[in-house]
Amino acid sequence: MNNETLVLQAIRELYDDRDPSAVDRWFALGYRQHSAWAADGPDALRGLVLNLSDSFRYDLARVIVDGEFVAVHGTYHGLALAPLVGFNLFRVEEGKIVEHWDAHTPEAGPTASGWSQTDGPDEPNPFADTELSRAIVTEYAEHVLVKADYSLLSDYVSESVFFQHNPWIEDGLTAFGRAVHQWHEQGVRYGYDMVHRVVAEGDFALVQSSGTFGAPVAFWDLFRVADNRIVEHWDVIAPIPDELPHDNGVF
Repeated sequence: MNNETLVLQAIRELYDDRDPSAVDRWFALGYRQHSAWAADGPDALRGLVLNLSDSFRYDLARVIVDGEFVAVHGTYHGLALAPLVGFNLFRVEEGKIVEHWDAHTPEAGPTASGWSQTDGPDEPNPFADTELSRAIVTEYAEHVLVKADYSLLSDYVSESVFFQHNPWIEDGLTAFGRAVHQWHEQGVRYGYDMVHRVVAEGDFALVQSSGTFGAPVAFWDLFRVADNRIVEHWDVIAPIPDELPHDNGVF
């Protein structure tokens, strides 16, 4: 069984079947948790499954597989008053899930350009060059996001087609720069501090970063690359809690 099939089977048994015994089949005894929702180890995950409400469901949007890492993007219903759009990242070793990270944000309805936070292409392009996508997105994250050199935007982002799924930013190359300028004018502290991880498959690359958006946050940015430029973006900006139910941090 490959890592994608393993993770999707685990999700189905946990979320659809509400079967806590799936934890024993798919998760390692030393399972390491980075989520703010659960403590370390299989027992905490088992308890989380047992406490899911009757209204809970998970709508999967897309999957990205990069060696030992499997990322899923989708929407949770029944965890909070509003649906939560989120990313989950799993690390697999020897047929078991050994580590997990996640980030969630309330669903905000249509974006500034009329999209949802999860629509768009749902599978990586199998003919795209994964390592090229990774390189383009990593350079963009490091030079434009972390170093805040917005003069380089057009070096990485398409000037003709750029679909934006962030709820508050319109489509197009220049809209992101305008939004950042507006946040600064409003006194909102905004900036990326560090890229922690890039997970890529085909034309997709998911970037996990830390920074500030009014308060310390985890930035999760998913990009799609075509013709050597970024052409689409989805994201989750999640506050970093002051306290976690474990000592592993969110990264």
